[in-house]
Amino acid sequence: GAIPNHARFTFLDPRSHRFWGDWERAANDTVALLQAEAGRDPYDKDLTDLVGELCTRSEDFRTRWARHDVRQHHLGAKPFHHPVVGDLHLTYESLDLPADDLTLVAYGTEPGSDSEDKLRLLASWAAEVALHHHTPQHDDQPHNTTPHTTGMPHDAS
Repeated sequence: GAIPNHARFTFLDPRSHRFWGDWERAANDTVALLQAEAGRDPYDKDLTDLVGELCTRSEDFRTRWARHDVRQHHLGAKPFHHPVVGDLHLTYESLDLPADDLTLVAYGTEPGSDSEDKLRLLASWAAEVALHHHTPQHDDQPHNTTPHTTGMPHDAS
């Protein structure tokens, strides 16, 4: 097909450096194209064979493939409203993982910001809620995290 021949020419044929006016850009675009294809069909044998061949035969291809295209990487900020702590302003970073057809999104806050304090408050509130929901004992004593020794009957009084 067009893409495999195009990719082989770009990375394996020395003439491609003269052929493309901007070889770097052509190379990056080719890798982005292949990664998009791989994302759509990760089990395409011809495609995985091609990628394997290019990785083996071309250092230029290998470094680009491993690096993942920066166009798959997004930064930004989003306002949120949380019912417990109110308004939060979170920064986020997302990375498309084409091989798995997933997008990984990491949220954070600006250090020292009001949102950082709220997020910390929210984390401790969530931990508190989780603790009450997941402990098998139903008395009101706070529990330390060490497990009860086996064989000791738990006094429910």
